[in-house]
Amino acid sequence: MDLSQRKQWNENHKKLTGMILDPAKHQTAVDLFLQQHRLLHSSRMSHSPIATLEDELVKNLLEETFRQYPVTAPDTKNSIIWHVWHITRIEDMTMNVLVNNDIQVLHAGQWNKKLHIDYVHSGNEMTEAEIADLSSTIDIDSLLAYRMEVGRNTRDVISRLVPGDFKQKVEEGRIHELQVQHAVKKEASWLLEYWGNKTIAGLVLMPATRHIFLHLNKSIRLKQRMQKLKI
Repeated sequence: MDLSQRKQWNENHKKLTGMILDPAKHQTAVDLFLQQHRLLHSSRMSHSPIATLEDELVKNLLEETFRQYPVTAPDTKNSIIWHVWHITRIEDMTMNVLVNNDIQVLHAGQWNKKLHIDYVHSGNEMTEAEIADLSSTIDIDSLLAYRMEVGRNTRDVISRLVPGDFKQKVEEGRIHELQVQHAVKKEASWLLEYWGNKTIAGLVLMPATRHIFLHLNKSIRLKQRMQKLKI
């Protein structure tokens, strides 16, 4: 995605925000979401005809750059690989548990074994030692494959919603289910409170789109800064 395409993505997100709660525009909103969402994952995930934001991040990305922690930046010291893992975990738990009342892709596919990590939470409020451990040990190919499966699953979940669903509040029982699954650390309980006050539309407009967009953009800036210094 070049600069003009990113600007268009932002404009389309505004359009999605303006229509998503109108049941009469439900299918238009779903279609626009699918268009927005495909640009945030690998082009292989949904056969995107144009290069996506994730494509831009992973193109010529050195493993050393991917894993480097801490990084020097004004808005983060977390590794690029942490950012990719974090957005994938957030999308997985919000779309599959909070929206679809189903099992997370992480657990259904026993992805932790493939990822070679023990962390099952969102990544919020991790200690420096934990982030360093994740950054150095997580399997990159498995992370990108897990991310692709999460993306495809999200598209199925949102495509099955019916008019009026976007207005529904997140059910308290589903928030409790994430607690049971240790989906967030105790220190990050504020995140469950935040999600508990959202509608399904709110989850679509942030965790499933805007949240990913922001973290990928941040990661691309980190990549450009770090690899430029290596040249």
